[in-house]
Amino acid sequence: MKTQKLGSSTLEVSRLSFGNMRCVGTWNPSDATADRRAIGVKSHIAAYEAGYTLFDTADIYCRGVCEEVLGQTLREVPGMRERIVITTKCGIRFGGDPSPDSPHRYDFSKDYILRSCEDSLKRIGIDTIDMYHLHRPDLLMNPSEIASAFDQLQRQGKVRHFAVSNFLPGMVLMLQKFLSQPLIVNQVEIHLGRLDCFTDGTLDQCIERNITPLAWSPLAGGWLGSGRHVEPGHPNYPQRKLVVDLLDSIAKKYDVSRTVIALAWLMKHPSGIIPIVGSNNPDNIRDAVHADAIDLTRDEWYRLLIAARGKALP
Repeated sequence: MKTQKLGSSTLEVSRLSFGNMRCVGTWNPSDATADRRAIGVKSHIAAYEAGYTLFDTADIYCRGVCEEVLGQTLREVPGMRERIVITTKCGIRFGGDPSPDSPHRYDFSKDYILRSCEDSLKRIGIDTIDMYHLHRPDLLMNPSEIASAFDQLQRQGKVRHFAVSNFLPGMVLMLQKFLSQPLIVNQVEIHLGRLDCFTDGTLDQCIERNITPLAWSPLAGGWLGSGRHVEPGHPNYPQRKLVVDLLDSIAKKYDVSRTVIALAWLMKHPSGIIPIVGSNNPDNIRDAVHADAIDLTRDEWYRLLIAARGKALP
């Protein structure tokens, strides 16, 4: 795979990222059996051998188990840690933490950021996180407090770079004003079923500020992917059917899968979108790599956009 820099950092990564949210096939830690963990390790190894060098996880994925599986992979594959970039996230607290009546919420307090980082480092079994994300915007975020936490983590050598996820442009600007280090990534939901980032200023800001957009759920939860069929009873059936049929038509021209074209569509954008591939299937992980070699024409790109919009451009 070709590579690119993450924002203004020196981190050089593959044009696709491997995301391990589904690596054990469950969100319930008690269901994360040894067999399921082994499948998760195999998916990480498949991604590594296919050329992925950006590995994305989070503390909430199966309540830490997915970070542990990444750590298990690093122990099983000599030299892997030195050849990849690891990003994880913090800031989401489940209901019942710390009190039984505590709600599901977001928490960017300094103490929680610092404690979350320590826990992630232990679960993954590393000394330094290459890129640390704030996961979902905490509406009570105090930017000065976040800046203090970031400075401490960087000074202690526990985090190299910082990023955000699901942030609107105004939130990025507000937080960046208080930080002594640049935010290098904004991880957001972008795909042919969700076009907001193209019009709400998110991708414009990424270009202006040299922030790399990472696209989570680039296949829209799977319905854009190869082998999937749009259910006739779905409320958006006609529009979705139009999109997947067009993807299939373009895929046939390039002799690749529908998945590859859906990913290549994102990668065509000048902001340098990096799609996060979250499959557990080694064949699908390897297949996605072909998107790096596809350069859609402007006509093809806009035909897909118009199909996804469900109406002509003004």
